Amino acid sequence: MRKALRWLLALTVLIGTLSTAGAATAAQSGPTDIKDRLLAIPGMSLVQEKPYPGYRYFVLTYTQPIDHRHPDRGTFQQRITVLHKDVSRPTVFYTSGYNVSTTPSRREPTQIVDGNQVSLEYRFFTPSRPDPADWSKLDIWQAASDQHRLYEALKPVYSANWLATGGSKGGMTATYYERFYPHDMDGVVAYVAPNDVVNDEDSAYDRFFTRVGTKECRDRLNAVQREALVRREPLERKYAQYAADNGYTFDTIGGLDKAYEAVVLDYVWGFWQYSLLKDCDSVPADAATATDEAIWDSVDTLSGFSAYTDQGLSQYTPYYYQAGTQLGAPTIHFPYIERKLIRYGYQPPRNFVPRSIPMRFRPGAMRDVDTWVRHHATHMLFVYGQNDPWGSERFRLGAGARDSYVFTAPGLNHGANVAALVADEKALATARILQWAGVASAAVQQNPSAAKPLARPDARLDARDVEREPGLRP
Repeated sequence: MRKALRWLLALTVLIGTLSTAGAATAAQSGPTDIKDRLLAIPGMSLVQEKPYPGYRYFVLTYTQPIDHRHPDRGTFQQRITVLHKDVSRPTVFYTSGYNVSTTPSRREPTQIVDGNQVSLEYRFFTPSRPDPADWSKLDIWQAASDQHRLYEALKPVYSANWLATGGSKGGMTATYYERFYPHDMDGVVAYVAPNDVVNDEDSAYDRFFTRVGTKECRDRLNAVQREALVRREPLERKYAQYAADNGYTFDTIGGLDKAYEAVVLDYVWGFWQYSLLKDCDSVPADAATATDEAIWDSVDTLSGFSAYTDQGLSQYTPYYYQAGTQLGAPTIHFPYIERKLIRYGYQPPRNFVPRSIPMRFRPGAMRDVDTWVRHHATHMLFVYGQNDPWGSERFRLGAGARDSYVFTAPGLNHGANVAALVADEKALATARILQWAGVASAAVQQNPSAAKPLARPDARLDARDVEREPGLRP
């Protein structure tokens, strides 16, 4: 009997040894180069590799289900980029909520943690659009599921901690991802993320425009906006010539007149979204005596006369669709402009989406996310700019939030970031990002004021404009 037991024990040890050796051999025989490891993921394809000092940079596509509830009903190719530092470093999952750039860039959390960065193009932004496009499959849950599925595919390669981030609509996207898949990320850094809980109640924006900046600056801007409507006839003639010269059309919005007013009504909002108080010096000081050219140039610089043409709208159809079905859109008023000068007012997103695409607003989506953030936010950081109109309706934290923060950068616009916060908040935010990423030193853990970005600044890699989208869109 004892011989039989000794034989069985020896056999067990032998099998275990062979299994371990087999696993080691399999691990050694697997791909080791990061490009090969990425391309070994089912559904991953290489578009291009671009060199960048200190990194590997890849443009890829990843096969995603059109409908994550029914993955057997077709797929599409979603574009992503990977800025690879080292598989041992943390990874930042970034999305703008729009198209993905194929030029190497590094977002602020990526610099802070000295990590890798995976950037994802939002579904239905071309070329990441199913063909044919079933627009009912464009919603915040489907988009969050895109992120979740890609994260699960990449986590075996990048096994260290992950953070989600994004600015503006990208900040919203990072928040929605956390709401639906709260166990994926180790932290979230959401920049200038609007939160339109009640779509029909927008008085916070009206209050913002009565006190932002200085009275002198507000008066200048209001006067130029009003003057552009007073001079509607000559400036619309200029607009018609501008459209003819550039091949622009206005079928979606319903005519040049509607497009002109939409651009003009975005003017004041556009200034505060993209400019600083010091930039008020560039606004015509006396609108009534300014030339038509000066009024045109000022409005075009801040609002963009191409924004509401068919050509300007088409790239952003997915955004306007979402604004009109789930996200909501602001409506503001203009008490300093006579009613007779305003024909349409702020137009709804429905006016910016081709009529061939059906839309129905679902008011519960934003309330659900807002409630979840207030009661369940964990390891979440929201950063806003003091002079950014989008911060008028923002995410707020309730009693259920844990290790989460909302900070405001003084004097900043839609480009607010951690670096622009006051000193103690900047240190705390940096320390928490490092901690969530799993790379905070003992000194930082003991004293947050010691926290600093781990990667050196890179003027080319870190250079970025304010998150700029069409018209007054986030």
